[in-house]
Parts: sequence; structure tokens; C-alpha cells
Amino acid sequence: MEIKKVSSGVKWEDIVGYSRAVRMGNIVEVAGTIAYDQDGKLVGLNDPYEQTKFIIQKAEKALKQLDCTLENVIRTRMYVTDISQWEEIGRAHGEFFNDIKPASTMVEVSKLVTADTLVEMEFSAICE
Repeated sequence: MEIKKVSSGVKWEDIVGYSRAVRMGNIVEVAGTIAYDQDGKLVGLNDPYEQTKFIIQKAEKALKQLDCTLENVIRTRMYVTDISQWEEIGRAHGEFFNDIKPASTMVEVSKLVTADTLVEMEFSAICE
């Protein structure tokens, strides 16, 4: 079975040795994604809503490169550094997934890869 992989170009992918997203058959997994752009700049400093929006848009680009859309997402996982910000994170998630309604998890973690990272997300999709 063919495996397709895409990169978003962030430095961590080569340092750690992973792909932004991998497709095997009709299954697509999007790696843990944070709100850093291709230039290594954080999007949404101190703003969990903006970070979440950017993360979902970044995942959407990876999905499109693998012939998928957000409509194919069946699960999201959200790792957050402050669960009291769940409403802002959830609002951003809902703007993209309110009609799709994938299974979803949000958990608080003590820290993420950088001190300014408030949200990290993973996505699972089943595509045609």
C-alpha cells in the first residue's frame, strides 16, 4: 500500500524526523500541530483562539495536499496549557467543525514545545 507524506516546512519536522501528515490508503493522520508559521513565527501570541484557528488552517492545508478536507476529519485532539481557556479554544474549533462534529478530546498539559505555545492539535481523517 502506498504511503504519502507532506511537510509544512517548519524546522521541527527535520530536527525530530516526522511528517506534518501521512496518508496510507484512506487513513490520514496529521501530527501534533502548533501555531508556528513557515518562517518560525508564532501566530496568536497569548491568544488561544487565534492559535487554534491557525492550527486548524495549517492542518487543512496538509489534508488538501493528501486529497482530503476537514469534512473527512473523524477525530481531533487538543492539548492545552490552560484548560480555563477552553471556551476560546472550543469557539475556534466550532467555527470549523460545528457541522462536521468529529470525536474530540481536550486535555490540559503542563507545557508544550515552547513557552508561548498554548494549544497543540492532532487530527485523524478517513478520506476517499
